[in-house]
Formats: sequence, structure tokens, C-alpha cells
Amino acid sequence: MRSDTTLLRQAGLPVTDLAPVIAEEPCPILFATVSGAHLYGFPSRDSDVDLRGVHVLPAEDLVGLREPEETRSRMWDHDGTEMDLVTHDLRKFVRLMLKPNGYVLEQLLSPLVVHTTALHAELTALAPAVVTRNHAHHYRGFAGTQWRLFERTGELKPLLYTFRALLTGIHLMRSGTLVAHLPTLLNEVAAPDYLPALIEAKATAEHGAANEVDGPAVARDVEALHTVLHETQASSRLAEAPSGFDDLHDLVVRARLGESVPS
Repeated sequence: MRSDTTLLRQAGLPVTDLAPVIAEEPCPILFATVSGAHLYGFPSRDSDVDLRGVHVLPAEDLVGLREPEETRSRMWDHDGTEMDLVTHDLRKFVRLMLKPNGYVLEQLLSPLVVHTTALHAELTALAPAVVTRNHAHHYRGFAGTQWRLFERTGELKPLLYTFRALLTGIHLMRSGTLVAHLPTLLNEVAAPDYLPALIEAKATAEHGAANEVDGPAVARDVEALHTVLHETQASSRLAEAPSGFDDLHDLVVRARLGESVPS
């Protein structure tokens, strides 16, 4: 099932009709969405397009002797833009959902939908049950990794990824709602006032340097947001552990047996 391409165009996707790509996949695709810089709200003119989703392996692939292809990856060039599609088998994806893994939730809940099904809608409806206060660890760790990358490279991209991760984590701890779009987060969470200028600067080049950044001041701001994330995690009303296991199990079984997964 194709989705409305309006949001894809607004996000700056160089191509919005990706139905032919989905049709080439060997297994049914439960959903495919856009992740990465286009989802986060700071793509560059030369940004790659990251497509993420879920495929559904046939039951015989899981009960036979061959190792199941639980993760599939394709890369190709579209008029000079590098594009890639990575999908997990539904069972693997749901197991990742049941861990404090914000990345898979961002893929599932991305508003930039390339392909969807009825089971995608069901899975999305079950997502709030797996959100816990421990998701703060994911965003804290991701921010730390990106900050170290920024320290090595001096590029805008990992710096914006650092702020995006921290603000997403803070917002999630406070509201229970996952927002991955940095410009939207700037209206929801107190953040340094120079971030809109950094977003604008990154639009010109994917690996542009953060030449105008005051390093010590930015480091203090990042540390301050880490403190806010720690405090919001401590005071969050989110559950300590995910729920909804039985409903998710039932969905995986129904999908594996071929119910409601149109190609």
C-alpha cells in the first residue's frame, strides 16, 4: 500500500515513488519508512536516503536448516543520490522493540512512510506499550557516540545528531511521545538558540565543518542537556519494563501465517 507522498516531498526526498523498489523485495514488506537526516529535519543537498522497514520471512525459512535472512540490505544510486534499504524480519524487529531501542521505534513511527500495510498500523498502535524510562539510556549512549565523532571530525552532522538524540530523549521521558524531528523539538524542549543556524548551515553539505561553533560553549550545552536527560529519566512516569508482549507475539504469528500482509 502506497502512502501520501506530501510529507516525503516536504522532507526533501529526491524521489517519492519508491513502489518499484518495494516490489523487487523477495518477501512481503510490512512497512518501509525514511530515517536518518530527512527524518531528523536537517538533510543536506547531498544527503543519502535511508529507508528502513520490516519484511516477513516465510515460516519454512525459520523451521528449516538454512540460516534465516533476518536482515536484508540494498544500496543503489538514484541520479547521484546514494539510497539504501535495510529491513529486519518482523520477529527480529519486534524483539528489538521490546528492548529500550529508540532507533527501531523511530523507524516504526516515522511519518515519512514509503509503504504501509494493515499490520504496520497494528504494530504502530502497540508501540506505546514498549516505551520505558530505560529508553533514556539509548539516547544518552547515541548522543555520546555522536559527540565523540564530532570531536574527531569537527563536522556539523554528528553535532546535530548529538543534540537531536538528547532532545528526543528528554521529550520522550517527559511526554511518552517519540519525536525525532529536530526543528519540532526546538519548539518543545529548551535548547541552545544557535541550533536553527546550524541546521541551515548543514543544508549546503552533508559533511560540512562546524567552523563557526564555539567549542567550549557547545560542550557545556551538551553536558547540560545530558543532565536534563538524567533528571527527566529519574522523574519520568514511564514504566520500568515494556508491556504488550502477548499482543506483539500474536501479531508476529498472524503475519508469519500470511494474514494481512499485502505486497
